[in-house]
Amino acid sequence: MPLALPVEVVDGAGFAFTTREGGASTAPYDSLNLGDHVGDDTAAVVENRRRVALALGVRDLVVARQVHGTDVVEATGDWPGAAPEADALVTRVPGLALGVLVADCTPVLLAAPAEGVVGVAHAGRKGMAAGVVHALVEAMRDLGARSLVGRVGPSICPRCYEVPADLREQVAADVPVARSVTRTGTPAIDVAGGVLEQLAPYARDLQQLPGCTAERADLFSYRRDGVTGRTAGLVWLTG
Repeated sequence: MPLALPVEVVDGAGFAFTTREGGASTAPYDSLNLGDHVGDDTAAVVENRRRVALALGVRDLVVARQVHGTDVVEATGDWPGAAPEADALVTRVPGLALGVLVADCTPVLLAAPAEGVVGVAHAGRKGMAAGVVHALVEAMRDLGARSLVGRVGPSICPRCYEVPADLREQVAADVPVARSVTRTGTPAIDVAGGVLEQLAPYARDLQQLPGCTAERADLFSYRRDGVTGRTAGLVWLTG
């Protein structure tokens, strides 16, 4: 049965988030694992990405080698060789889907449909604090983007993201809104909260999809499972 993905289209830009359902991978990556760096069978990952591209109706789907940094790369098509190291991608090419892989980190999708620019960012704790969101916005502005639509996908919630107190304060020194607590009152970081605050000044239309990766069985979670797969946030120009 063909993979069916919920797709939102806003003024010529498509947005989608995968779950772990509908793929070819076996446990512990079952089943729609899109990460080729987690130990899964390569052929299964290739098939999973093919199914996603087919479901979206796009020509190509590209992802970067994410390293929890702030580098942004412009994609013009499928990579001719190894994927570049970057935690944000931008493109002006219609039909080229940009993917950001996550298993607790926050997937950020941005589009400037009127100017024909889309971008993604992988915002984990390190990247969020270092400014990957700002780097993506600036890169899109350099390509002419002015009015942004933003979608933030499911990620680990602060109630499930316990960290040492000194680490929380280190992050909060850069992003105060990220200081949080778990359900038992221990130190935690709200990565998605930090991302949303960073995006708010730039996006005319900003929405967060609900769901905690550590709590939902249909999502991959590194914090919960250790060895696991990766879901994706995807954005593309539909024209």
